[in-house]
Amino acid sequence: MAKDKSDAPQIVASNRKAAHDYFLEERLEAGLALVGTEIKSIRAGKAQIKEAYVRIENGQATLLNAHIATYDPAARFNHDPLRPRRLLLHKKEIRKLGEQVQQKGYTLIPVKLYLVKGRAKLEIALARGKKDYDKRASIAKRDAEREMRRELGRRE
Repeated sequence: MAKDKSDAPQIVASNRKAAHDYFLEERLEAGLALVGTEIKSIRAGKAQIKEAYVRIENGQATLLNAHIATYDPAARFNHDPLRPRRLLLHKKEIRKLGEQVQQKGYTLIPVKLYLVKGRAKLEIALARGKKDYDKRASIAKRDAEREMRRELGRRE
């Protein structure tokens, strides 16, 4: 039986700079509690998670600073583009993430916003900030690997 195309995740927004600025240690998929105009705007591809982050308070995970553009056909019934959005996670997951974030230097950042079967999902990562020398080391390692692949390609 052929796999339906709607089952494949459709990436709407990604935070490409996250891997550059942070060590991404643990990744988790979370649902989003959205209003109707927000999901329509996400389906239209008008979302941005570059400067977003996740905060855990009162046993709830909340996505802050994510920009989901207003949906033009909704006119006056639109949403606030920067409003806080609740993340849908199990209590155990929230508790575990909350304990890990309490540790020094850890934070929760969104990595990808995508659609699965018409539902918006957010991939969040437990991250530890990189220092400048860590970033330089990452860049040097990536360049060395690229050079090795290039040399191997020439020899074949």
